[in-house]
Amino acid sequence: MTITDDPSTTGTSVIGTRMLRKEDPALLTGEAVFTNDMKVPGALHMAVLRSPYAHARIVSIDTGEAASMAGVHSVFTGEQVMDLWAAPMPCAWPVTDDMLNPPHYPLAVGKAVYVGDGVACVLAETDAIARDALEAIIVEYEPLEAVIDLEEALSDRVVIHEELGTNASYTWPLVIEENEGDCERAMQESPHVVKERYVQQRLIPMAMEPRAVVAMPEPFGGNMTLYSATQVPHILKVMTALTLGIPEQQMRVVCPAVGGGFGSKLNVYAEELLCVALARKLGKPVRWNEERSENAQATCHGRAQIQEIELAADADGKLTGLRVRLIGDMGGYLQLVAPGVPLLGAFLYGGVYHLPKAFDFSCTSVFTNMTPTDAYRGAGRPEATYAIEHAMDALARKMGIDPLEIRRRNFIPTESYPYEAYTGLVYDSGDHDKAARVAEGLLDYAGLRARQAEQNTPDATKRLGIGVSTYFEMCGLAPSRVLASLNYSAGGWESATVRVLPTSKIQVVTGTAPHGQGHETSWSMIAADKFGIDPADIEVLHSDTAIAPLGLDTYGSRSLPVGGVAIGMACDKVIDKARQIAAHQMEANPDDLEFTGGVFRIAGQPDKEMPLAAVAFEAFTAHDLPDGVEPNLEAQVTYDPPNFSWPFGTHMCAVEIDVETGEVEVLQYVAVDDCGVQVNPLIVEGQVHGGVIQGLAQALWEEARYDSDGNLQSSTLAEYLVPAASDVPSITTGVSVTPSPTNPLGVKGVGEAGTIGAAPCVMNAVVDALSGLGVTDIQMPASPLKVWQAIQEAQQ
Repeated sequence: MTITDDPSTTGTSVIGTRMLRKEDPALLTGEAVFTNDMKVPGALHMAVLRSPYAHARIVSIDTGEAASMAGVHSVFTGEQVMDLWAAPMPCAWPVTDDMLNPPHYPLAVGKAVYVGDGVACVLAETDAIARDALEAIIVEYEPLEAVIDLEEALSDRVVIHEELGTNASYTWPLVIEENEGDCERAMQESPHVVKERYVQQRLIPMAMEPRAVVAMPEPFGGNMTLYSATQVPHILKVMTALTLGIPEQQMRVVCPAVGGGFGSKLNVYAEELLCVALARKLGKPVRWNEERSENAQATCHGRAQIQEIELAADADGKLTGLRVRLIGDMGGYLQLVAPGVPLLGAFLYGGVYHLPKAFDFSCTSVFTNMTPTDAYRGAGRPEATYAIEHAMDALARKMGIDPLEIRRRNFIPTESYPYEAYTGLVYDSGDHDKAARVAEGLLDYAGLRARQAEQNTPDATKRLGIGVSTYFEMCGLAPSRVLASLNYSAGGWESATVRVLPTSKIQVVTGTAPHGQGHETSWSMIAADKFGIDPADIEVLHSDTAIAPLGLDTYGSRSLPVGGVAIGMACDKVIDKARQIAAHQMEANPDDLEFTGGVFRIAGQPDKEMPLAAVAFEAFTAHDLPDGVEPNLEAQVTYDPPNFSWPFGTHMCAVEIDVETGEVEVLQYVAVDDCGVQVNPLIVEGQVHGGVIQGLAQALWEEARYDSDGNLQSSTLAEYLVPAASDVPSITTGVSVTPSPTNPLGVKGVGEAGTIGAAPCVMNAVVDALSGLGVTDIQMPASPLKVWQAIQEAQQ
């Protein structure tokens, strides 16, 4: 169910309509081609032998028996392919100048540092033969003690990368210089201080489609086409060229249909580089497809932090200071943007609250003997929101104030926007009390509080809890100058080309790379709204660096507020050019022309008009164009936003807990997310629902569990508990619309909003239900066993 106050959903504009997704028929009928569906005659199938030890020296590798097996083409170890690399695997975010980053190659040489670390690979005629041959490779390991605990890693008792001399990769502080010392004074002088410790457990993204790669060389021309289930074709193209020493103009990257990513496919992976390098070496196509258990070990994990947060407040509960200390888990190596993930959250630990500049943040990230981590849906921002929102509930309990009321006392006032935050960043817009009021009404907050007072008696076997979570999201990953100040290696711009074909159909070429977000639908709606035509007459081209050579891809809720805005601006440029041609044809001043419904008309002379279709054909024939105007209707825009995009919202839920079993049931869930102007509310709802479910999953079910030797104990879907549809409640979505003032479409991102709000909302509800029994916190996931144990310990 959706409740909305957005007037744009009731007008005649294409923007704001609930148009069904153009992508879905191909997906539903099996017409869509995923990477592993591709038929590639003569391709060699690659399989990777992975270390069974979390930390071990590689003493020797005997590949003789495997190489002699029928159907096996070749076998390679890490040492045998070292000459194929021009550089180690890339890390694009060296967050400090002294960050320690050990060389990481696609196959380990000398040492394996996590279970799943590749040590050799087989190329064979079929995938089955290649995987069978792995069992014939004999590796002698010298097992070493594994480092699994993050605080133990900081002690350096066992150093994973000996050449570094420490397990600490970097320490990154965020303290405003002129306010240094204010935070400590606030902690000392404020009447109320809470100090909390939270653990963000490791999560496995578990996209529906595991990763897959096909590398197709042109041996005599030197060109290489890489097909990959990736979110980042443009970034992958550049990084592959640099890592392998291939001239960039000879690299092409194509994403066929991609079955989800959630950040896990925002990377440059060993298997992609291996396929390209070996295809180039052998002059044959090489392909690889990931199995599900392999995905759990070899694809990046997410979250994985220890958080210490201190909040100070005055006698009225208004915040006076905030201190945060993080330990981030990088795993065995630094992946593409892993060091920057905690930084993305660093700017959001103050949430949606007015906070004096008494702020002190520091993050130290360490290497461990576990699968490398990197961005996972929200990337730092869910972690930050969890900490501040859970701590706000702790402050409310300490002061005896309702959790919603203490938030209201601290909301940034709407009239204060644009608002310069304690970090120096400027939040462009917000109306937090409005979002809270909408959520409060949809949940019947007051009614549930009354019911809770009646139900939660000392002997009640089922206890009711109510959770509240508010959030800000910093998304768009732009502007480029801000990214430069954070040592990020790339920019934050996005590119779009819009062309009107001679028959008046339209092509939109985008640098975004959708993998479930519905860009073909939304981008055609933006163009249709601009040109006044049917979205069915618009083709969206994407995910192929030969067709869309400029782009920075899809992640961080950036596609609409950066890529979508670029499309709108390119449409405007095309219309401006078409206006000149139409004015010339009608012998009018361009300033006198109005453009509505796909037709140019002279103001005050409704009988004089020229449809866009006629202008497009005139531009194509070029028989009578104004002087200085080039043929054809086409424009290209590269847009670098002036600010981040700042969506916000309020989530609320009600849970019931069986105190005898520890089972948590989510009775109601309400999500009110303000993402500015909504291009397609149907797609927005889908993004919010999916995000909420992933947040619920972190709160209640999912965890990548390791034993003390570094063995992953949740490597299949039998142990890693991804929720089914029957596990999750119906989600009520409410909408408030606060257009962004920093871009011409007024849009913001929404892909990660649900995930950011959901986990703290549910965990606040769980603790709220049990606080009357003396429970003050439960670490995620709140499994029945953990909940039951917390109840027993509180009652002792």
